[in-house]
This record gives sequence, C-alpha cells and structure tokens, in this order.
Amino acid sequence: MEAIKKFTRTKEDFECEKCGAFVEGDGYTNHCPHCLYSLHVDIYPGDRKAGCGGLMDPVGLEEKNGRYRVTHQCLICGYTKINMISKDDDFSVVLAIAKKIAEEKNR
Repeated sequence: MEAIKKFTRTKEDFECEKCGAFVEGDGYTNHCPHCLYSLHVDIYPGDRKAGCGGLMDPVGLEEKNGRYRVTHQCLICGYTKINMISKDDDFSVVLAIAKKIAEEKNR
C-alpha cells in the first residue's frame, strides 16, 4: 500500500539563496517573496526530504480560478513544481516573469 502524501506544515525563516533577503516563514512559505526563487527541498510539500537542494527558478506563470501560480524549475536536476503566488509576493516580479515568458514565446 502506498504511503499517504500529505502536506507537512514546516514553519521556518530563511535567507534567500538567490537575492539574500531575509524571509519570515509562516509554515506555508515556499519561495522568496522578493525574487520568487525557491529551493528544491521537498518531495511532498513540507517534508524536507528532497536530497537535491538546488535553486529553483520561477520559469512559468498561470492563472487558475482567479489565482496566480508560479512554476519553479530546479537549476540542478530540472524538477518542476507549481506553487501559489502569495499576497506578500512582489507583484512587479510576477509581472516581470509574465513579460519574460511572453517575449520567449514571440521569438
């Protein structure tokens, strides 16, 4: 029988490995609100069992049911994960990601 894959709330503060900003975690924080980069640390949300630890680039953006979601891709192993955009995220960075994606599509 397969183990149940459930969310594990892990409240942690951290220093962003991309931009150096200090981030106060709330147990749901999965990326830096300043640059939107993340770390490949989980197999299932909050478990901290991924062995990679690579920096995850915000490479995609989508809207679903009125909420924005960002796709992160690990710069080491290529793993991708979709995360919800938080109200605390810098929306100018969200817009910059959207602009970058649009420009790449038009090439």
